[in-house]
Amino acid sequence: MDIRISFLGAAENVTGSRFLLQANGHRFLIDCGMHQERELRSRDWEPFPVDPSYIDAVLVTHAHLDHCGYLPKLVREGFTGPVYCTPATKEIMKISLLDSAHIQESDAEIKKRRHQREGRKGPYPEVPLYTVQDAEKCFPQLQPVRCKEAVDLADGVSATFHEAGHILGSAMIAVNVRLNGEERRVLFTGDIGRWDRPIVRNPSTFDYVDYIVMESTYGNRTHADVEDIDKQLEQVITDTVQAGGNIIVPSFAIERAQELLYHMRDLLAADRIPHILVFLDSPMAIKVTEVFRNYPDLYDDEATEILEKTGSPFDFAGLVAVSSVAQSKALNYLGGSAMIIAGSGMVTGGRIKHHIANNISRPESTILFVGYQAVGTLGRHLVENPEKVRIFGQMYDVRARIEEIQGFSSHADRNEMIRWLSSIRNTPRKVFIVHGEKEASHDFARLLTERYDWDVSIPSYGQEIQVE
Repeated sequence: MDIRISFLGAAENVTGSRFLLQANGHRFLIDCGMHQERELRSRDWEPFPVDPSYIDAVLVTHAHLDHCGYLPKLVREGFTGPVYCTPATKEIMKISLLDSAHIQESDAEIKKRRHQREGRKGPYPEVPLYTVQDAEKCFPQLQPVRCKEAVDLADGVSATFHEAGHILGSAMIAVNVRLNGEERRVLFTGDIGRWDRPIVRNPSTFDYVDYIVMESTYGNRTHADVEDIDKQLEQVITDTVQAGGNIIVPSFAIERAQELLYHMRDLLAADRIPHILVFLDSPMAIKVTEVFRNYPDLYDDEATEILEKTGSPFDFAGLVAVSSVAQSKALNYLGGSAMIIAGSGMVTGGRIKHHIANNISRPESTILFVGYQAVGTLGRHLVENPEKVRIFGQMYDVRARIEEIQGFSSHADRNEMIRWLSSIRNTPRKVFIVHGEKEASHDFARLLTERYDWDVSIPSYGQEIQVE
């Protein structure tokens, strides 16, 4: 039996998940993500370490760009096989890839124009990583697979998707390899979700696994109590409205935006916050919310009850969907206070950068972060409370309040990951810790070694490991 795993991203860093599984003479790429840390983005521009035409299939755990955003480039460079994912992931991924392509094209053009204004001599090398046309070309290769339905990948190799509880449609992928009467199960967790979260169901658990490729984003931290979210959100909104400012929320368009609307709906219904206008300034988030409405069978019991009693859990009076660029620009001239929710969640591009630039020097406004900010992103720089910040090539004084609400995270924390692992009855042959900053990954690996005495490894970028 021949099984090898190559770690082509998310190795001692958070984003760019790409794991090449070689089994029985075949190659399968589990996740195909973009790097979002500024200092690691150059990796996406390099030729892929393996000839894409030699890859038999791609399996995607979920539709966040750090897990699927590299796919159009892989296809452009020669990958022609199927891309397996859950039905909801397929629909959301089409939206996220098109949005990513639009942003890249737009940012490349903005950078080119800035260089021209600064008098830099051409030709200008600023080009997008891939275009809208590139994104659209990969859509025919998307093949939906329902959770718990096995798909045959090759002779002796099959994969089964299991509920991950992270975002709508997210999955863990168990790959079973059979040869000469022996079988091995290799589990790729993707992003592990949390128990008792709004909207999505709890993560699946497993009683037997041979090899685990496991995320560790919050491997050395615990989240605040979920009950604290409403209290913190209430405080931030009330204080900012009293000061006469805006609440600017960088938010991932997938899951985080919908979860934020879910909480706003509850707070407004209970009259716990001022009834301000809430602008969802994200065409992508608007489209993804429609996908959420199309998959009520994936909701947890609480969201299902809301749907049956009062309608969509994402609607309320005062919510305004902003689609066009002109409408988005008009928000710069708002009077009074409002909440503006826009992407991207780590402030790596998109409309949120414009809204932050317009509010960052206003002491009455608040920039509210409701998600993880990876090292090297503008979002991470802002939560570290700098005195000045560079946006679109211009320096701004940071006078706005910078606030964070940690409890929104859809990633399992240290204790929740231990809870997830506790269902495994056997001793895994090997556990690979990925998708975490170096300190978090090493701390979590130490914890597993001390608690379970398992064989735990933290692969380096580009490392290939033969496990069988």
